[in-house]
Amino acid sequence: MTNIQQLVNAVLSGDRRATAKAITIIENDSSRAQKLVSLLYPHTGNAHIIGITGPSGVGKSTLVEKLAKKLRQKGKTVGVVAVDPTSPFSCGAFLGDRIRMQDLSTDQGVFIRSMATRNNPGGLARTTKEAVHILDAAGMDIIIVETVGAGQSEVDIIQIAQTIVVVLAPGLGDEIQAIKAGLMEIGDIFVINKADREDSNKAATDVQTMLGIGSKNFQWKPAIIKTIAMTGEGTAELLGKIEEHKGHLKGELDDLRQRKIVETELTEAIKRKIAEYLINELRKSGQLDELISEVLARKIDPLTAAEKIVTKQLKKN
Repeated sequence: MTNIQQLVNAVLSGDRRATAKAITIIENDSSRAQKLVSLLYPHTGNAHIIGITGPSGVGKSTLVEKLAKKLRQKGKTVGVVAVDPTSPFSCGAFLGDRIRMQDLSTDQGVFIRSMATRNNPGGLARTTKEAVHILDAAGMDIIIVETVGAGQSEVDIIQIAQTIVVVLAPGLGDEIQAIKAGLMEIGDIFVINKADREDSNKAATDVQTMLGIGSKNFQWKPAIIKTIAMTGEGTAELLGKIEEHKGHLKGELDDLRQRKIVETELTEAIKRKIAEYLINELRKSGQLDELISEVLARKIDPLTAAEKIVTKQLKKN
């Protein structure tokens, strides 16, 4: 399928192979990626996007699997974008999340895609937003984005998701880690997973206390739910709270949140395009090699070199 319009039409019809191919194109940043996203974008904005974030080892993938099954029981189609760590050898994803969710792989109403971070900070891959757009255009009712689990810097999910679920576990110090990360500020729902552990009540109390300390005038009061993802206990309650939050976002509040998401996405896209343009120009003129040599010789630091480049470019224009 070489014709980009044919690919777009196939994605819009819900073709799974075409959807997978489209995501591969945007991941590889080929010359067709921008055209593809441009043609699909008018067909987005219908799915509800749920972000699942939190430190490694708290059971995010298992929880995502159980949520997806509950949503399928309700007749919803589900897209899952699971961001995995990057292999230092192949630069690909370890694909651990897809292995853990293999029970869903035969369900035609579920589409699962693992994406490698490729050293992108913030817990997401660089093209996660575009992958979400593709799944949205493909007709998924709900899209779940699971962050990599890096820990303290995973707040980029707020740029994509309408409902953010922060998953923690008792006894691992994760509550404190999350507080450092700023996750307390972006979470709409807090899940204490592995609630069969004896210190789960303490973990819930700690989170409740921190929410009280950092409390502003919340239009939405963040919920705290205890789950045991391995058995599915608490999953129905979590899904109910997600649906309640979705209802809360109707109207002006949803417009404000969507506007913020689009503003952030546009800003990031502008930064990326400007950076690509400048670097290409520097390579063509040979200035990039010269600056690298100067930095290596400690004649200039990278930050000053970057400022010098930008100032020179602005004067030129």
